[in-house]
Amino acid sequence: MGERKEVAIGMVGCGFYAQNHLHAWSDLAPEGALLTAVCDRDPEKALAAGTRFGVPHFTDMARMLDEVKIDLVDIATRMDSHKELAQIAAARGVGAVVQKPLAPNWEDCVAIVEEAKRRGAWLAVHENFRFATAMRNVKKVLAQGTIGRPTWARLSWRTGFDVYRGQPYLAEEQRLVVQDVGIHVLDLARYFLGEVEHLTCETQKRNPKIKAEDTATIMMRHVSGAVSLVEATYAARRGDDPFPETLIEIEGDGGSLIVSKGEKMKVTTQGLTFEDEIGGPLLAWTSRPWHVSQEAVLHTNRHMFERFRDGLAADTSGEDNLKTYALVEAAYESARTRQAVKPRR
Repeated sequence: MGERKEVAIGMVGCGFYAQNHLHAWSDLAPEGALLTAVCDRDPEKALAAGTRFGVPHFTDMARMLDEVKIDLVDIATRMDSHKELAQIAAARGVGAVVQKPLAPNWEDCVAIVEEAKRRGAWLAVHENFRFATAMRNVKKVLAQGTIGRPTWARLSWRTGFDVYRGQPYLAEEQRLVVQDVGIHVLDLARYFLGEVEHLTCETQKRNPKIKAEDTATIMMRHVSGAVSLVEATYAARRGDDPFPETLIEIEGDGGSLIVSKGEKMKVTTQGLTFEDEIGGPLLAWTSRPWHVSQEAVLHTNRHMFERFRDGLAADTSGEDNLKTYALVEAAYESARTRQAVKPRR
């Protein structure tokens, strides 16, 4: 066997959701992904993470990269800081995984991608829904042709869970549900059904205490001819809240596939119906109901590590993620103009 290739990881951002990234990198240490330093502009958060994971801590990413040998940074900070941090990494030839959304607007997303390309720096976006075990199992069924060619789908992420408690800044965002969680579901639609020809979107603000939209209903025509409905809301009022699961219905010309609460999949084809549980196991650091999202982080980080180590582009490279972000932009434009919009190419 060849010598194991190790990658030194620098974690940037040690807040609420970044804890999942930290645990995931710790789990991947035996495979060669070595958490080497952490950084957060809040000294207490940086110290807590550094102490817990036994690595040096910093409050400035540039200083961290100057003082510690880092191969790949995982940037899990607020999106308005992504452009500056990604460009600092690119200027030093350090690879970067940037938390979604890549940036607050299209122009900054393109600038991040173009700067990394100009510098020859590896860049990927931590778009993790498609890496969840359940979503990978859906993709496997589709790839096997079990239900034939997909022709119609509904992808639904509806919850009344108080997302503002853990991330209070969400209540102040100028663009909310489409850019924060809708982007995940739009990416899944691309993952399952391919690129989008055009879309229409209606947004609503059902919670009067927040600034932006908390509900979006999007209909898309895919290049393949398939039609999909993407639903995302933080304002659902339901007794069987599936947070944080994505519920899915996909119909093909040879059958159908339904993913219901509890990550249960029912496949109907050739007059037969098969049912299975398709989610991943609880990990030592995960807990219900967050485990659905948490284990997706582990699989995403593993993918990023392996692709970076092997010198290959990630499935959610910066350039690929622009195609997903283009759907976000098109959704907001459609909601504003009340017209169908073609995503940027």
